[in-house]
Amino acid sequence: MRSGDYATTGQIAKKTGITLRTLRYYDQIGLLSPSQHSQSSARLYSKEDLIRLQKIQTLKYIGLTLQEIKEVVREESLSEHDLRSSLTAQKETLRQKLAHMEVVVKAINQAIGIMKNKSEDVEWSGLIELIHAVHSEKDWVEQYHTATRLQTRIQLYDKCSVNPIGWHRWLFGHLIEQSGCTVLEIGCGDGALWARNMDRIPEAWRVTLSDFSHGMLEEARSSLGERKTQFKFVMADVQDIPFHDEQFDTVIANNMLYHVPDMPKALSEIHRVLKPGGRLFASTMSKRHLQEVEQLAAAFDPEIRVLDPVIERFNLDNGEQMLGPWFSEVRLYTYDDHLLVNEVRPLLDYITSTPMNARQRLTGAAMHHFESFLNSMIEREGKIRISKDSGFFLGRKRSI
Repeated sequence: MRSGDYATTGQIAKKTGITLRTLRYYDQIGLLSPSQHSQSSARLYSKEDLIRLQKIQTLKYIGLTLQEIKEVVREESLSEHDLRSSLTAQKETLRQKLAHMEVVVKAINQAIGIMKNKSEDVEWSGLIELIHAVHSEKDWVEQYHTATRLQTRIQLYDKCSVNPIGWHRWLFGHLIEQSGCTVLEIGCGDGALWARNMDRIPEAWRVTLSDFSHGMLEEARSSLGERKTQFKFVMADVQDIPFHDEQFDTVIANNMLYHVPDMPKALSEIHRVLKPGGRLFASTMSKRHLQEVEQLAAAFDPEIRVLDPVIERFNLDNGEQMLGPWFSEVRLYTYDDHLLVNEVRPLLDYITSTPMNARQRLTGAAMHHFESFLNSMIEREGKIRISKDSGFFLGRKRSI
């Protein structure tokens, strides 16, 4: 189909392999209704309908019920224009699903191994472990929402940041100046720091990327495939790093330490795996970061909360004090940047993507009024300026 064209139910069924009965049922329950009808009442589907159908089929494959899918599609109807973000979120959820399936397969193989090695029945403990592995299925609705909301927040930064040197390029420039050959990144996420600096990675470097999420590691592995000989990928918790003492010249913790429940334990582990004189790059934000977003929401509804207070654990204001017992010569480097927002959609999507209560309070008429509120502000001011206050601490390993 070309942009602006329409396809009938039969044409969609022929092109996608989805049955006519299924398409009609989706229409009947309000999951996927066609954009138009012909004069003869035939259903006519647009390109946007096809995008929604793709999402429905993927979420169905993940394991969501049709009712759950209906709720997801309805909630995200305002963000449907961004197909790339939607597909990225779907891919991350599928990777998480794959990781869980691998755990179940491992438990089944262990049970089979016990049966081969023992003439008697499988032990209770083996059966209990297998049942637990199968039963520990994640809430895939929430998993998908989490991935989608992360993509939404990244989108605001990419669209509206004014510093022409992006965060990852800026941070990597300092990394090149200071690092030795062996590098560990903890909480590497999708490997963006490395994917966005592929042209600058020294050939001599040997880099280990670790993350608590198997799905994130697989995403990093996929994006860095062409340089895979330089990289190792290891699932790891920063509170229990699975490496030898004094193994790395550099450890990177890029915007992740404020998520760690036990900071002293994490810093102890980072200190342990660093070589004498090794360096830690620990990036974070201040509590002033994006404060205008919080203020905008509160001006509309004083009960709305947008920014996650988790940043209070480790930020630009308390970071030096927290790192001091473990690292010497702790120095703060700040990143000069801010957002200039001249359209409502990225900002509105960001506000409703955080784990606070904005998503719950901005529904129905409230969402419509809030969108009008933001539009009037942009029309009056031209652009909304939003502060970004981020940077990193560089510390050298202290001998304790």
